[in-house]
Amino acid sequence: MSFQTSTQVRFAHVDAAGIVFYPRYFEMLNGAVEDWFALALGSDFRTMHLERGIGVPSVQVEAEFMAPSMLGDVLTIHITPTRVGRSSCSYEALFSADGTDRMKANATLVCMDMASQKSTPWPDEIRLRMVDDIVPAN
Repeated sequence: MSFQTSTQVRFAHVDAAGIVFYPRYFEMLNGAVEDWFALALGSDFRTMHLERGIGVPSVQVEAEFMAPSMLGDVLTIHITPTRVGRSSCSYEALFSADGTDRMKANATLVCMDMASQKSTPWPDEIRLRMVDDIVPAN
């Protein structure tokens, strides 16, 4: 099962031609991952970072840009975990609008102890929710 959120393409996201400048997709992707953790996995980034001392940096991201997104578009973003390990999680993210896929990303997050800056096992409650939503990669 995938998590779904949305975001509007804003002026700050676009170039002079009015289309999303590709690095902005990665900012939107990070925002969607924050939403996923807060709304579906039960642990917001503030609590994770400031109270629990764990972060979830991206260690790999591969993207395919399929169609341009324009100023004012509302993008739907689906995040689907494809593999959950002891301290990592791979997922697919799909951005779409008006029935057209715009960008697809495959990425890997690692659960990191912020003090040691080394990987650490996922907290059980987060890992269990990830595993419940896993869909094997194509």
